Amino acid sequence: MFIEPQITGDRKGWIEAIAGCMFSGKTEELIRRLKRARFANQKVEIFKPSVDTRYDDTHIVSHDENLIRSTPVSHSSNILLLSNQCSVVGIDEVQFFDAGVVEVAQQLANRGIRVIVAGLDMDFSGKPFGPMPHLLAVAEYVTKVHAICVRCGNIASHSYRLVDNQEQVMLGEKNEYEPRCRSCFLKKD
Repeated sequence: MFIEPQITGDRKGWIEAIAGCMFSGKTEELIRRLKRARFANQKVEIFKPSVDTRYDDTHIVSHDENLIRSTPVSHSSNILLLSNQCSVVGIDEVQFFDAGVVEVAQQLANRGIRVIVAGLDMDFSGKPFGPMPHLLAVAEYVTKVHAICVRCGNIASHSYRLVDNQEQVMLGEKNEYEPRCRSCFLKKD
């Protein structure tokens, strides 16, 4: 369970990373944290990659259909331009951003902004995905969330691709991916 950082004195920035496989609740947790920040009257800016149009063009939407308005951006540098005067920045599907998103997150945190990123830590082949490994390394707080393996019911940490497509980036939903534990992922059936 994640415990919100307690800040005393001057506000300082930091990075929180939420990582896991598909259907593990990453976006749900990101939305929960962002809504809490808004409830506390903090100015929140939320971003997602413009390539992610699965559920909605301008909202971050969890698989459970919980949603929050966001700004789609095509490049991580746009986040710096659009996050003036805010105290919290949320970034969903961070694995789809360019490598510059790591520096963007660090610059925002250095300005005193709370940065919350969420994304897949591994791709469909079980390899580290995009900038997420670097964000996990520089984040002050890391939350690893898990799904339940649809094959055996154990804790799932892998996103198993059900369709024959070897491209690393393939947007998908429940008919293209399923969560699997390590053992069931390695079986490949």
